[in-house]
Amino acid sequence: MAFDGITIAAMVKELHLNLDGGRFNKIAQPEADELLITGKGANGQCRLLLSASASLPLIYFTSKNKPSPMTAPNFCMLLRKHIGSARVSDIRQPGMERVVMFELEHLNELGDPCKKVLIMELMGKHSNIIFCDDKGMILDSIKHVSSHMSSVREVLPGREYFIPKTQDKLDPLTVSEEEFYDVVCRKPCNVSRAVYSSLTGISPVVAEEICFRASIDGSDAAQSLDEAARVHLYHTFRRLMDQVVEGDFSPNIVYRGEEPVEYGVFAFQQYGPEYHSVEFDSVSQMLETYYATKNTLTRIHQKSSDLRRIVQTALERNRKKLSLQEKQMKDTAKKEKYKVYGELINTYGYGLEDGCKSFKALNYYTNEEITIPLDPTMTPAENSKKYFDKYGKLKRTEEALTEQIADTRSEIEHLESVSNALDIALAESDLAQIKEELMEYGYIKKHYDRRKGQKAQSKSKPFHYVTEDGYDIYVGKNNFQNDELTFKFATGNDWWFHAKKMAGSHVVVKSKDGELPDHIFEIAGQLAAYYSKGRTAPKVEIDYIQKKQVKKPAGAKPGFVVYYTNYSLMAEPSLKGVREV
Repeated sequence: MAFDGITIAAMVKELHLNLDGGRFNKIAQPEADELLITGKGANGQCRLLLSASASLPLIYFTSKNKPSPMTAPNFCMLLRKHIGSARVSDIRQPGMERVVMFELEHLNELGDPCKKVLIMELMGKHSNIIFCDDKGMILDSIKHVSSHMSSVREVLPGREYFIPKTQDKLDPLTVSEEEFYDVVCRKPCNVSRAVYSSLTGISPVVAEEICFRASIDGSDAAQSLDEAARVHLYHTFRRLMDQVVEGDFSPNIVYRGEEPVEYGVFAFQQYGPEYHSVEFDSVSQMLETYYATKNTLTRIHQKSSDLRRIVQTALERNRKKLSLQEKQMKDTAKKEKYKVYGELINTYGYGLEDGCKSFKALNYYTNEEITIPLDPTMTPAENSKKYFDKYGKLKRTEEALTEQIADTRSEIEHLESVSNALDIALAESDLAQIKEELMEYGYIKKHYDRRKGQKAQSKSKPFHYVTEDGYDIYVGKNNFQNDELTFKFATGNDWWFHAKKMAGSHVVVKSKDGELPDHIFEIAGQLAAYYSKGRTAPKVEIDYIQKKQVKKPAGAKPGFVVYYTNYSLMAEPSLKGVREV
């Protein structure tokens, strides 16, 4: 669900509860587009996250701290200077816009009272955090927007602040019944689209919910609604807006199984019995739960974009190379034909006349008569030698290609395993190990640029899961960890799992005597499927065997192993039945 005006209205209510009359104590900028503000209000100290990320703009209270850079960015320093200990005099949301305004009071260098406004705009790729004076002039922003970047509004120091009216939408809190009918019900589109495209702060999901509650199919044409349907639609919409005005919110997340599908500040009625919802005490808890993993993965995905591009480019190059090599290998199939031609010319060619262009002979390998082309300018012996030379050349080509194809396939398997490691990376330390592997194998040039006194990055460790009955399961995050997990950490009686014939993590289940309950095999198989390239498939075939049967060939790339006997099972990619340690 988009961070729409209704969710922001619920968040503003929570901001009032925690920060009204309180103060900002500490301001940090852990990311280029993110602020972490520590404040103290009626309910004690709290930590507020404001993210203007283009892909995931957010505002909510969090209990988690984030490390800040050694040198604070200029925007952070400016905020610390002016509002580092400011009092929060008001928090408001203009209409149902996706904007939150913090009105702040502080003392300047001379001790005189001053007012400032910190504005959080949650508008997708146009999201921003803007700092203004009491007259609405921009002092600075976390993202500068020049006239070259936007023809609608500049966001630069010295410019006047205003909310851009890029779309002609009505305020859902003040729209009259007549305006609703004129604007929404006469739009040349379906009902759901007419609702969210005509009213500020209404997301497509909320528009569908309004249609569902009004017993109207959201895909029906808005202009086709009769009077009774229009009246029912408006009053359903108005009841929802009355809840917004009264602050009657119930934050919840809708799940399908264990997968979060949607979140909202009202109880959804449009989802069927295969879905279930979990309610939360606050909007912040709901947002943090829903976005915690998504936010982390989005950040890591952005930071791994260079590595992904290197791996993808190398994969494409090797796949093209493999295609050409396999095409050349098909051509070498002719070699046996040339060998037979040479032998038959030697056997039957003694009676050939000069200048013959071909002759027929019995192929004693198949007992079939074949026609052999000849070069009329050559003697039979020379024609025979020509065919044997072609045979020898193709045979040498086949031998070379066999080795080259094996190397190229090995390279592709290695790169696919690196690609899978990038997909499951959750921290910068995970990316550091992957980068080290790419450097070791020549995909990235080695650079030794660590500055003197700079702290070494914390070492990435495998995932560690524990089942409800206490079995420890470990999952490698990359090829280096897979090798270490399988050949240094695991003992002979431990069980080893891996997705069959596809890139994936090594999964090790600790076992003292080699015995495991049946359900542990299923859980470990689910983990091996989840941390493989087949994680989006309904089922994945998993090989499993005791660790003592797993071997690593000499000189093999990291993560590559062989085994000559194994068991197999089909597993659904899932994290069910385990908790992460």
